[in-house]
Amino acid sequence: MRTSSLLVAGLFCAALWASAAEPEIVSVEKVWDKGGHNAFTDLVRFDDRWFLTFREADGHVKGDGSIRVLTSRDGEKWDSTGLLTEPGVDLRDPKISVTPDNRLMLLMGGSVYRDGKYVTRRPWVAFSSDSGATWSKPQEILHEGDWLWRMAWHDRSGYGASYLRRGGPDGPMGCTLYKTEDGVGYEKVVDWDIVGCTETTIRFELDGTMIATVRSEGDPKMGYIGRSRPPYKHWTWKQAGQRFGGQDFVILPNGQMWTGSRHYGDKQTTVLARMTLDSYEPVLTLPSGGDTSYPGMVYHDNLLWMSYYSSHEGKTNIYLAKIRLR
Repeated sequence: MRTSSLLVAGLFCAALWASAAEPEIVSVEKVWDKGGHNAFTDLVRFDDRWFLTFREADGHVKGDGSIRVLTSRDGEKWDSTGLLTEPGVDLRDPKISVTPDNRLMLLMGGSVYRDGKYVTRRPWVAFSSDSGATWSKPQEILHEGDWLWRMAWHDRSGYGASYLRRGGPDGPMGCTLYKTEDGVGYEKVVDWDIVGCTETTIRFELDGTMIATVRSEGDPKMGYIGRSRPPYKHWTWKQAGQRFGGQDFVILPNGQMWTGSRHYGDKQTTVLARMTLDSYEPVLTLPSGGDTSYPGMVYHDNLLWMSYYSSHEGKTNIYLAKIRLR
């Protein structure tokens, strides 16, 4: 009888601990709704300010997208400080990072359509040397057909995975890991063998280990979690057990990993998930629905700051959530 009571008490305490350990939304604010279709966010903190970037266009695809940059001192009041355009090019999926020489770098996809039909694409970059006050004219990088989706910097070098169709316009998607010293010139590191590999986020552990999350549109449509040590040519991959979409993730000082992604359930939402090298577990659903996801994530002052877009209030708007992790 005593053993049973202890077991029940232990299970009760474990349940309370698990409940208390769940992340908690501190606040969610709508940051921007002025464009027709506002989507595909990223977020960085630099020079004691927040920089939030996203695409403005008429629709999700097949448009002449522009890239807007907002800045804020406190994360409450936001000012528009940049709008990047390129005639005839649909700029999209902006990713913002800080280079080793303390410039802001905007990495963008650039798609070209003719009469509503896709023609080609190529990555573009722009830089700011004055904390986002002005931006250089966007310039093309890599090769036609590439899409270098996100950049991460470590030990004065930048790394990112570009995806393109292999073997011709009807071939499967594949990813190549690239390295750069300046964000403009790139050298190949390795081709990955994930069929259908597309959107990839890379982060680094303190010892230089590279962690990657990959969205795959192959069979099965499943997320992948990868790990590699320098020089990053040999990789160990695990299926995440769920599909990724527009994912970002952060590695906390204590080594915990948290991922934000689109969740493909009965309805599409944006979720926050616990992640390890072997597992992916959504634990929190953000106020979201419909056309949604593509978060940017920064851990600052013991809070997770997470930008994302969603259409649950009618049109696609930009939101910023502050989340307390337990």
